[in-house]
Amino acid sequence: MSQKIVFMGTPEFSVPTLKSLVNSDHKILAVFSQPASKANRGQKIIPSSIETFAKENSLNLRTPNKLNDVEFDFLRKLNPDLVIVVAYGKIIPKKFLDLPKNGFINIHASLLPKWRGAAPIQRSIMNMESETGISIMKIVEELDAGPIMQQEKIKIDMNVNTLSLSKTLSKLASKSIVNVINKIENGEAKFKDQKHDQATYAKKISKLEGKINWKENAEKVIAKINGLNPNPGAWFIFNKERYKVWQAHEVNINSEPGKIIDNDLTIACNLKSIKILEIQKEGKNKQLVKDFLLGNKMKQGEFVS
Repeated sequence: MSQKIVFMGTPEFSVPTLKSLVNSDHKILAVFSQPASKANRGQKIIPSSIETFAKENSLNLRTPNKLNDVEFDFLRKLNPDLVIVVAYGKIIPKKFLDLPKNGFINIHASLLPKWRGAAPIQRSIMNMESETGISIMKIVEELDAGPIMQQEKIKIDMNVNTLSLSKTLSKLASKSIVNVINKIENGEAKFKDQKHDQATYAKKISKLEGKINWKENAEKVIAKINGLNPNPGAWFIFNKERYKVWQAHEVNINSEPGKIIDNDLTIACNLKSIKILEIQKEGKNKQLVKDFLLGNKMKQGEFVS
């Protein structure tokens, strides 16, 4: 027997799970996504990845600015068995949570109760965690605090960035979701309360947070670069201009923090140094360092901030 499902999600991370549901025996009654938004300097209106996928697959799409009484009545009339939420980006009002027979199920990209909140993938990399994963949980009124049904763990490679780790976790979620729904349908799902006193929070990343602190150790600087790739990016200032670092690796050389120690753009940190491999000057395209240095002079002995 198939479940009647409503799906809520917005970014590319959500797409593999929705695709798995579309390819399953379960029925997708509707798909909710955040409305299209302006992006980049041209201010072009860009639909979300879920909106694009839903239209391509002729799904019943909703993109409300708010989950208001209109959306409540719409959802009530659909009478879904289950609502699946993956990175929707909006808080679900309490009165919505009791509408589906089997509740709201959320897939969160961390091993809860660690890294509740908006940026769990970025925070796990920036904090140099050794592992992460996904948590499949029931949604309650408090953010990411619901009981957990299932967790899947993976190791974090020190060279992984947010883009690549996000893709890995989204595939992991898509492989797990149908089995989870089947367990719920068959009455086999078991939910375990989180240890709330162990909760940590992954607050939203600000652009200012991307500024590299050269007084940190090279390992920590690399973690920031990887954690903030692709957005908003880790950056530094040289001659009053901003430069985003897309990729770098650690070098076992010590000098004064912020000092350029060779002509290949190796910069000293508090302990050891980083060799920048890919860089982007503000307002320009990103470049490999060897190409960047042909037209930009950052000389040995100069300092960045």
